[in-house]
Amino acid sequence: QVQLVESGGGLVQPGGSLRLSCAVSSGFFRVLVMGWYRQAPGKQRELVADISGDSSTNYSDSVKGRFTISRDNDKNTVYLQMNSLKPEDTAVYYCNKSPSFNYWGQGTQVTVSS
Repeated sequence: QVQLVESGGGLVQPGGSLRLSCAVSSGFFRVLVMGWYRQAPGKQRELVADISGDSSTNYSDSVKGRFTISRDNDKNTVYLQMNSLKPEDTAVYYCNKSPSFNYWGQGTQVTVSS
């Protein structure tokens, strides 16, 4: 089973920034399409960004222009740089391949509040 370990969340004020990281234990990492997902209280988990092995990216409309997904294939790590954060970005953030495995890491909590 591939291990997915997210980190970097925290409490930030509206307009602030955070950088999330996800370490992936897979020998096939560089060919996986990786995604960042989030789940807000009472809502379904949603895909907010994904990145192919050659770093082609896609973003949901809600984060386009504010979030940037990237990857380091030598470190088996995927990142999410989040700028201009809004209270509605508050959620637990998860990384997974896209489409996802049928299991998840522990996620990392992002709270945007003044």
